[in-house]
Amino acid sequence: MKRFKRIIVIVTDSVGAGGAPDAERFGDEGADTLKHIDEAVPGGLKIPNLRRLGWEKATHIHPEGVKIIGSYGRMREISNGKDTTSGHWEFMGNPVENPFPVFYDAFPQDLLDAFTKQTGHGWLGNEVASGTEIIARLGPEHIQTKKPIVYTSADSVFQIAAHTDVIPLEELYRICEVTRKEVCVGPYEVGRVIARPFVGEPGNFVRTGDRQDYSRLPERKMVFSYLKENGYKVIGVGKIGDIYAHIDLTESYHTANNREDMDFLIRELKRHRDKEGLLMANFVDFDSMYGHRRNAQGYAQCLEDFDAMLGELLPLLQDDELLMITSDHGNDPTMSGTDHTREEVPLVAYSPGLTESTDLGTRKTFADLGQTIMDNFDAGKLPFGTSFLNDLK
Repeated sequence: MKRFKRIIVIVTDSVGAGGAPDAERFGDEGADTLKHIDEAVPGGLKIPNLRRLGWEKATHIHPEGVKIIGSYGRMREISNGKDTTSGHWEFMGNPVENPFPVFYDAFPQDLLDAFTKQTGHGWLGNEVASGTEIIARLGPEHIQTKKPIVYTSADSVFQIAAHTDVIPLEELYRICEVTRKEVCVGPYEVGRVIARPFVGEPGNFVRTGDRQDYSRLPERKMVFSYLKENGYKVIGVGKIGDIYAHIDLTESYHTANNREDMDFLIRELKRHRDKEGLLMANFVDFDSMYGHRRNAQGYAQCLEDFDAMLGELLPLLQDDELLMITSDHGNDPTMSGTDHTREEVPLVAYSPGLTESTDLGTRKTFADLGQTIMDNFDAGKLPFGTSFLNDLK
């Protein structure tokens, strides 16, 4: 018998908690996203709700001695990567054992030739670059030549940017779909192809909220499929649908930012108490707006804003609903470069129906989250992961 009729999972994208034992292998020794942000702001992070849920105990932020109402711990990634896709897939029982290809010196010529042949478009850029920077620099030439801007990063991504007045949104999406299916294949099968539409004038280009991620297909059956087969709802919010290639989501809702994510969750909890199953949201602003841009002050404000929004959500939870908050990797804004950082991630679990705060320890894989969901809905066993459902008192 299921213990909770609905589980809500919030992924605070890139909010790492340091301490990964293999960080040195990834060039990230000493990275600790939360600790270093906490140290970067006067008086430390003002996140009372997250502290009460368990971040006070699960991370290296300075303690304030608050009463903990949630269960808390940390999770360690076993996937051979430190990106969004590998983290999320491992949550749901599909660790990435063979790393996705990363292009540290931009894309090879044969890949770009295939792009032009299959999409019918030329290209500008082909750099390892920040999205906002390359759009600002090459945007005027893009408007003149009508060629899309292609670029990558330290992640396994093929990003395609275009002004919506030059390449309409529908055409940009078509280009990305062709790139996913016919260009980035074989040894070039990146984790994600990403549409990056923007608007505005030279000197004032702005990316829109119509970003679309086209994920590669997973190799294993994951939690969503098991839940759907058992008649449960599987609802994705934000990037969730794109990350999981929309496989076996019963509902998927695109959002542009953290505020829209939270507004959806609040509306869902208020209006649809009859839906049983999984509700999962990715809050992307931490990563895209502040982690990659190495903006510790902005990251801190984003965390504090999220905490305030969380204060709106928590009173809506009922005894038969479980909220779990975690992260998919780190992105320490005090480190050099612009890449994600290999870190353990915080884990908290809370329901007003639970009466004790439990130390869940350091979980050996992100898949413990998925197996806990499976256990709750009596959906079977994953090849990876150990449930902590019975540790929630």
